[in-house]
Amino acid sequence: MQFSELKAQVKSIGFGELRSDDDNYLEVVIVKDKAGEVCRKLEEFFGPPVWPPENELPSEIEEAIKKFGGIGAGQTLYFSHQPNNIVFAMLWPWGDGRQITVKIVQQ
Repeated sequence: MQFSELKAQVKSIGFGELRSDDDNYLEVVIVKDKAGEVCRKLEEFFGPPVWPPENELPSEIEEAIKKFGGIGAGQTLYFSHQPNNIVFAMLWPWGDGRQITVKIVQQ
């Protein structure tokens, strides 16, 4: 699956707000009920999440995600590093417990 296909599949699930949709970046807000379906699509592309980790994240991952807000407690990170291509997805649940910001990035 290509990055553009992943974006299309996530968008087809449905979202509450489209914040950004560029060639290398997608940011949407989904309702919590859609999280399982979004995570299944992300796991098809990335495999299991790397955050929350058993140990600290490698510095290459920390550096790649830094300018997109980083990752913290209660959030989820998927990551893939291929030759000349870093791709990751972050899920940030909102404090209201009903919405989640999803960021999908290709660098």
